[in-house]
Amino acid sequence: MWSAFRSHLLPVIKLYLLGLKVLLVQLFNRPSRLPVMPRQDGKVAIVTGGGRGIGYEVVRHMARLGAHVIIGGRDEQEGLDAVRRICEEYKEAKVEFKKLDLASLQSVRQFAKSFKQRELPLNILVNNAGVMLVPEGRTEDGFEQHFGVNYLGHFLLTWLLLDTLKDSGKSGYISRIVNVSSSAHCIGEIKLNDLNSCQCYSAHAAYCHSKLAQVLFSSHLHQEMQQGGFPVSSCAVDPGMVDTALYRHMWTPLRLPQTVIACLLFRTPAEGASTVLSAALSPALEGGSGGGYWANGQRENSTPFDPQLQLSLWEVSLQLLGLQYSSTGLKDDQQD
Repeated sequence: MWSAFRSHLLPVIKLYLLGLKVLLVQLFNRPSRLPVMPRQDGKVAIVTGGGRGIGYEVVRHMARLGAHVIIGGRDEQEGLDAVRRICEEYKEAKVEFKKLDLASLQSVRQFAKSFKQRELPLNILVNNAGVMLVPEGRTEDGFEQHFGVNYLGHFLLTWLLLDTLKDSGKSGYISRIVNVSSSAHCIGEIKLNDLNSCQCYSAHAAYCHSKLAQVLFSSHLHQEMQQGGFPVSSCAVDPGMVDTALYRHMWTPLRLPQTVIACLLFRTPAEGASTVLSAALSPALEGGSGGGYWANGQRENSTPFDPQLQLSLWEVSLQLLGLQYSSTGLKDDQQD
């Protein structure tokens, strides 16, 4: 009885109580407003999941500022529609869609390979796409869906594009990696011997675990870049509770009240995008001021993470993805 409660009901209770707490905090704090940002002419950005919701607003704003933005997404029609709407709004917008399925490591590798063949710079990478509370299932490569899409897919994408990000950073402007996470990470748990949640599955727990993995990766990657002296920063961003399609897999009895509450009390996608954009574009973050965990438009002091856990997750992830170091840099066992 206790085992069933702990593995199935407790994660549900913890996540919804956390959601209530976050919502109350939002009610007593004004939505963060995006400060005036400088033009981004000549900059190239990739935004995963940029066809709708927060990602769309991020793409839209970057394109308005003159950046060349590439939407990476699974739904081609949705992505092309997003490109059309943005180009109708801003006639000079440089925005395009490229197919990217984060549930397929082959798709991630093909996306990265195709991008690198164009020999474009890459100044900003926004890892925004994600799934939440999806039914138990596996990705194309056999990973639990939350872990595979939210974390591993973005880990591989970032890793394959890291050399380009390094080369694109320079004095006066560092390349930026922005990982869109969630406050749910604070109730997540990393079990290195059960990253696929095989022992006892809970969609609520799996989502929280994947968001914690994302934050740990973001923090460790930033440390690696700083220690190596590379002009790249990595940060994690919590956009808050935002009225998007992310909640469509909620428990059925809660969908109707959630829809009503979201319309009244949740942030709009544009409001949710403001913190992401601040982390990606703010001139105040040049030099050694990047990194960290962001929420409500500013960097927050998050709970310190166990350095050994960060390193262990990093190393296990490299093994799972067939990545390894070599004397010349990164080697991907799956690439020619």
